[in-house]
Amino acid sequence: MTPAPFQGPIAFQNARLVDPASAYDGPGALLVVDGVIARVSHDGDLADLPPAAQIIDCAGGVLAPGLIDLRVMTGEPGNEPKETLKSAARAAAAGGVTSIVVQPNTDPAVDDPAVVDFILRRARDIELVHVYPAGAATKGCQGKAMAEIGLMHEAGCVYITDADHPIVDSRVMRRLLAYAGGLGVLVAHRPADPWLTTGAVATESEFSGRMGLASEPVAAETIMLERDIALVALTGARFLVDQISAEAPLESLARAKARGLPMIATASINHLTFNELDIGDYRTFWKLTPPLRAESDRQALIEAVASGLVDIVVSAHAPAPPEEKRLPFDEASPGAVGLETLLPALLTLYHEGRIPLLRLIETVTLAPAKALGLAAGRLTAGAPADLILVDPDAPRLIDAADLISKSKNSAFDGRRLQGRVLLTLVDGRVVHRAP
Repeated sequence: MTPAPFQGPIAFQNARLVDPASAYDGPGALLVVDGVIARVSHDGDLADLPPAAQIIDCAGGVLAPGLIDLRVMTGEPGNEPKETLKSAARAAAAGGVTSIVVQPNTDPAVDDPAVVDFILRRARDIELVHVYPAGAATKGCQGKAMAEIGLMHEAGCVYITDADHPIVDSRVMRRLLAYAGGLGVLVAHRPADPWLTTGAVATESEFSGRMGLASEPVAAETIMLERDIALVALTGARFLVDQISAEAPLESLARAKARGLPMIATASINHLTFNELDIGDYRTFWKLTPPLRAESDRQALIEAVASGLVDIVVSAHAPAPPEEKRLPFDEASPGAVGLETLLPALLTLYHEGRIPLLRLIETVTLAPAKALGLAAGRLTAGAPADLILVDPDAPRLIDAADLISKSKNSAFDGRRLQGRVLLTLVDGRVVHRAP
């Protein structure tokens, strides 16, 4: 639901403010004026309100910065039946995600400034959430020749990546890290040795062996990550480990961070929630890239998020229509939609007592904002009024058919979660209100 935006001042009273920037989780109130946060009160006092202000009684609900999702795939341009920028933006608003970074592996790939400009213009026309393009690291995401990194950065891309395509050639990777490092551009790379992962659809284990599925060892992720760490040490470039998924590469990441290398890492909500057994009797909605790992890996990831070793959680939103999912497991497209389920799935870790709410909100607000240099992600006077009002205890039964995304391939279909977004604001505009 996208109501007509309220453009005037909005006062949120009787809220539970959750602000990672100030490490505050407690009662308070907040005033929005002209698209920015004008005042924040921790004692609940918002005296001298503008006469035209709309007052919203939050009734103790959580008021937090809007979520920032660093990894969202769409079909636009080139494959709009999967997902358009507009449908992704509507799904994001419903999920409390106020900023999305769309991946460059479209058709054509986002490998030159003209495509970057197209995405930014489309986002401005849609006028829902903030849409930021990631630029391709190499032409066509083929891993062979560097794309126009400098020009794309000037045009507005927020980092460079080849998305699900690993850059195998170490010389190419070194050159683009050196070049991007000189420009101060963040480089993201999903570590996967293709010689060990090509054709694989599951993680290597006794379970995948019994299922008869082509599998990849966790070592494929560790090997490529160790190479990337060596190249980051050589070039000094800012580096984002895209969707780390297992315990062994976490150990490599910990050593790299202990050396002071400029590295951050993401994990997908899918790998924090599910394990390899969830594919059950070849359920393709759980066919993901990277594949779901062992339960011990999932537990290690949760601990890494709690400790801050893994900085950011992403939805890894990857739409696929029924004709690409309702196939034999080996043939089905990987991926799952996640914009609308990211927050309630994340809140599961809070309800289970695994990770404090303040830390969980940080992984999807302040941490990605810092990675991209955005002013959002905090409840601070002068910051953009990208906000969400959430009932963290509201029960939900996820029905994929009810999702706004054009594709309905949700790994959470039929799952009972807690947490409902009641209101989403972007630059002070109400872009979603729960029915």
